Amino acid sequence: MILNRRRLLCVSLATLALGCGGLNMQMVDRSAQRPSNIAVYFTVDTTRGDPVPDLTPADFHIYEDGRPVSLYESRQTILQPEVVAARYTLLLVDMSGSVVSSPEVNRLVEAAAKFSKRVGASQKLAVYAFDGSPHITPIVGFGAPSAEAAINSLAWYRPKDPSTNLNGAVVDAIKVLEHQMDHASAPLRFGTLVVFTDGTDRAGRVKDQALREAVAGATVDVYAIAVGGEVNETEVRAIGRSGTFASKNPQDVARGFEEIARRIEGFTRRYYLLSYCSPARAGQHQVEIRAVKGALSGRLTYDFKADGFGPNCDPNQKPAFDVHHPRVLRTSRREGK
Repeated sequence: MILNRRRLLCVSLATLALGCGGLNMQMVDRSAQRPSNIAVYFTVDTTRGDPVPDLTPADFHIYEDGRPVSLYESRQTILQPEVVAARYTLLLVDMSGSVVSSPEVNRLVEAAAKFSKRVGASQKLAVYAFDGSPHITPIVGFGAPSAEAAINSLAWYRPKDPSTNLNGAVVDAIKVLEHQMDHASAPLRFGTLVVFTDGTDRAGRVKDQALREAVAGATVDVYAIAVGGEVNETEVRAIGRSGTFASKNPQDVARGFEEIARRIEGFTRRYYLLSYCSPARAGQHQVEIRAVKGALSGRLTYDFKADGFGPNCDPNQKPAFDVHHPRVLRTSRREGK
């Protein structure tokens, strides 16, 4: 309870301090372990809510108890987030009768393949299809080494039921994705569901209210891409709480996948795992991390104990985040917030 209160206090102080700096840094997790390793996992956004990707170790300045810590003495580095975080994306593709009989089906398959290659470069991705059947159909499993051929096979997909079980498919996909996350070994877990459809639910297997409840209660981000003449933007927004792309022009399918891929990449790359070697050797200390991006800046703070600290620190050492109590996190904030 004390640690939780301290974390909330740190986040609150960081948020207050950033009002005029332009960058908002939010702590996700932190670790202090021997010999003298400090690691902090956090996000960097502008105060408008836009993600700030591609910062380097030189863009961060570390202070302990108000005094700067030398970049060379601390050997600060940014670790790969895969060290502590597991990321999963499930792409759910509408392959109902109206889609497979459309002249744009090859355009859809090409867009899905490009999306999978792009997003799959930074996280484990799976592809499922749905039609009017009660359950979704796996096309590519999570983290499959080569998904291109399987995705291209969608061009010859024939639905078992030509209707559209959109609501049921979304509910089913959320369960599949959350089950995958439950079995991850990393202490921090992220899940993203991306739904493509060309219209609306026709099967009526799952009511709209049940769909809304499933999306609201999900521990994952949910994006929706809807392209086609039957698109209902109200229904699309009910699914894509993290972001949507909607168009009645069938030729916009590639643009829809591109836009959602860009959003996912941006929110994924706003996370940083900064690690360094502390010069402290005993007692209670406060570390302050400042980020500087051009004219913008931000900060966050974290208190730690250095009792028993000593030499021979390796900043590439895996942080001691709590693997016994894993945390499921959402990458993005709700669209419009």
